[in-house]
Amino acid sequence: MAQGVQDEVMMNTALIKELADVAKDAALLQGVLMRIQETPNSSEVVTYAPFTLFPTPVPKAVFLQALAVQTHYNTLVDMISQDPDFLQEALASTIAVDDFTARLFRIHQQILKEGRSQSIVLGLNRSDYMLDQRDDGSSSLKQIEINTFAASFGGLSSRTPDIHRHILKVAGHLEVSQHILDNNPAAGLARAVAKAWELYGSEKAIVMFLVEESQRNIFDQRYIESELWKRNIPTKRKRFDDVSKTGSLDQDKRLFVDGQEVAVVYFRNGYMPQNYSSEQTWDARLLMERSMAVKCPDISTHLAGTKKVQQVLARPGVLEKFFPDQPQVVEQIRATFAGLYTLDMGPEGDKTVAMALAAPEGFVLKPQREGGGNNIYGSEICQVLQEVKGSAERMAYILMDKIRPVPVQNYLLRRDAPLQISNCLSELGVFGVYVRQGKDMVMNDCVGHLLRTKSSEHSDGGVAAGVAVLDNPLLV
Repeated sequence: MAQGVQDEVMMNTALIKELADVAKDAALLQGVLMRIQETPNSSEVVTYAPFTLFPTPVPKAVFLQALAVQTHYNTLVDMISQDPDFLQEALASTIAVDDFTARLFRIHQQILKEGRSQSIVLGLNRSDYMLDQRDDGSSSLKQIEINTFAASFGGLSSRTPDIHRHILKVAGHLEVSQHILDNNPAAGLARAVAKAWELYGSEKAIVMFLVEESQRNIFDQRYIESELWKRNIPTKRKRFDDVSKTGSLDQDKRLFVDGQEVAVVYFRNGYMPQNYSSEQTWDARLLMERSMAVKCPDISTHLAGTKKVQQVLARPGVLEKFFPDQPQVVEQIRATFAGLYTLDMGPEGDKTVAMALAAPEGFVLKPQREGGGNNIYGSEICQVLQEVKGSAERMAYILMDKIRPVPVQNYLLRRDAPLQISNCLSELGVFGVYVRQGKDMVMNDCVGHLLRTKSSEHSDGGVAAGVAVLDNPLLV
């Protein structure tokens, strides 16, 4: 919606109240759902997943740029996962001080030693960006991170376009409503899982979603399950505990859980230290990694998605190593990099520490963690760096330039939250999928997008973390 029209609608309090009620019902009708915080395991009580009342304007050129670079990011992640020397070198300092990354790396080393049991590789990634405001008023696309593990909201974001179309029609903006893009990442993600399942070659084998004990965001996953069932591909939801108790490998290293052969393990759990509550959990992860099942992600692709790898890739000459004869691909990827700096011991890391302490507002300090809510900002950067600057502990972090998007005004619709206008910042995610068999890339596609928006008072956190809400881009 043209900003002027949007501003005009936003000033009409009675209309806003009516539109918010219509929007919430539309979300429920579309199945944009989450279980409620109080009873996360109950199917009886659900609410709408939080979302914006209006779509957010996004410049068309940067949106198309993000889509165009995604297949190159897929290729890059896949090549890193096949380069043990690069992973070893990139992660050496992190492994020395970060126990979680070190444990994952030990599994990776064991698999390398034994030899990979499965030549089929499945990647479901999401690359996240913000639009950095330049001095001349234009925006440039800057990558925040790439998620190679449990990249979420492909399901729910497939259902949000119709909500915003409906709201705009009710608000009297039929023409604008037709500019909301179709978007169906759930179908694209499922297509890649289905291809991996098909290549595995056993019709009775299941796709196992490895999930958390308690899952508010279950419907996001259910959409992908539903797409697989449409193809008559059986899916089952299992937990680490189920794998610990009933998982086994036969002499061909085929994985069985609860007596069923598993063709694909789709990890939606296992990216945070607290997901590994016991040694049995780590044993279960190793069992799955050693198996013939296709893993999404496998252990080396998991490591390829770490913050440290992201920082190393930004060093001069590193991308050229992966794309030696494709300067235009290197240029496309590098154009999306924000400034990334090492905190390794030595003069370069010392310089980074001094730079961050001198102007903490210009940076974000990132630990090697996924899932939102882990990054460190502002004066807290000084607190953390003062504590660790003289010790190897600082190597558990990387430093990144803070991206400065332009705030826009919108209403964030959340259960039990007041209806009020907020200054908002948005983050664009692009979903990529690939399937490789041996040396052959069988599929490499960009399959959709995700726009998440949060109030500018919050520095960090995603939808599942309760800070951001779902949104749609309106290309301008």
